[in-house]
Amino acid sequence: MNARIEPLVCRPRAGIAARVVGLGLAVGLALASSLAGAQTVKIGMISTYSGPDAAFGEKMNRGMNLYMKMHQGSLPPGVKVEVITRDDGGPNADRARTLAQELIVRDKVQFLTGIVWTPNAMAIAPVVTEARVPFMIMNAGASVITTRSPYIARFSYTMWQATQPLGEWAARKYKRAYIAVSDFSAGHDSEEAFERGFAAGGGQIVGKVRMPLVNPDFAPFMQKVKDMRPDVLYFFVPAGRLASGLLKAYTDLGLAREGIRIITSSDITTDEELTEDAVGMVTSLHYTASGNRPANKAFVDAYKKAYGERFNPEFVAEAAWDTMDAIYVAIREQKGIIDPDRTMEIIRNYRNDNSPRGPISIDPATRDIVHNEYLREIRKVDGRVVNVELETIGVAVKDAWKELNKTR
Repeated sequence: MNARIEPLVCRPRAGIAARVVGLGLAVGLALASSLAGAQTVKIGMISTYSGPDAAFGEKMNRGMNLYMKMHQGSLPPGVKVEVITRDDGGPNADRARTLAQELIVRDKVQFLTGIVWTPNAMAIAPVVTEARVPFMIMNAGASVITTRSPYIARFSYTMWQATQPLGEWAARKYKRAYIAVSDFSAGHDSEEAFERGFAAGGGQIVGKVRMPLVNPDFAPFMQKVKDMRPDVLYFFVPAGRLASGLLKAYTDLGLAREGIRIITSSDITTDEELTEDAVGMVTSLHYTASGNRPANKAFVDAYKKAYGERFNPEFVAEAAWDTMDAIYVAIREQKGIIDPDRTMEIIRNYRNDNSPRGPISIDPATRDIVHNEYLREIRKVDGRVVNVELETIGVAVKDAWKELNKTR
């Protein structure tokens, strides 16, 4: 293993800065070189390492590096893995596309991975299609992403997977719901999925709002919810600082005192950021550090040993772990000689019955992850506020958006 993290500097060649001249030729030469017997497999990692959302990149790196450290001996003899890391700085489609072009043309990577943000993933899709470079997504959750290129597979989740089962569960407990989501594709997916699940159970949606993704003031939106007096508020905003900000507005405006419950289909915040204000909140997600599975206990123990007892692996770190497992399977099956189309065939048939999140596989028709969905509650355990799994509300859940839209 040879991991290399380079500084946040874009150094595009003059041709790339003006236009991507000769991308096809450069990629063809890179592929020919790899097929001739290169024994160092290069992985380009694009994530967010700076700015207010830098924690995403840190968590991805932790999961990825932990997997590589613990599985050095699983690579074919003589084969090494080199990771070249780039910082997209946050939601920035143009920058993400440029970084992907650099990694492919200049660094000759054979895989791309990482990616927190849906707009960044969408911008990279045509690049990997032209270059024929497998692109393994660790986070971005809009359903449409994998339809944009046959060289994309996703190891995180889609909003439909987490949200529709939650809507069905919520309809058994509440009659009237309000929906508030961030105004971007993943938020739109979660809005539609929750509404479909809630309505299927006989529930009524009394209002909906889409909130700005960048620097939103949540107080006016939460006041509107309070005025509508639903039984429950379903919301989706990206995990971390935005989720913390929405929860603060919910608490400050006293929605809980008015009897308005709050639920969400992703981590409201990381375990490290949870406060007692969140105790009692119900969420749905495919992974929780508290999950009572032997593989998960081993993963959590190794993570804490590597990074500190106070840190729980979040869903982002776990997705990075699973992504690297799939990449290592593809490397082993090809003995380190990476062919992109053979790689995608292997990935489409990937499965792991012993992932920390439970049994997982890739749907060969959509190249999306298939996994269980868990109902969780935020509780105080041993003096810490954490997410606790309560029950499985969906088994081997596929992305319903693609089935509804007959997209392949």
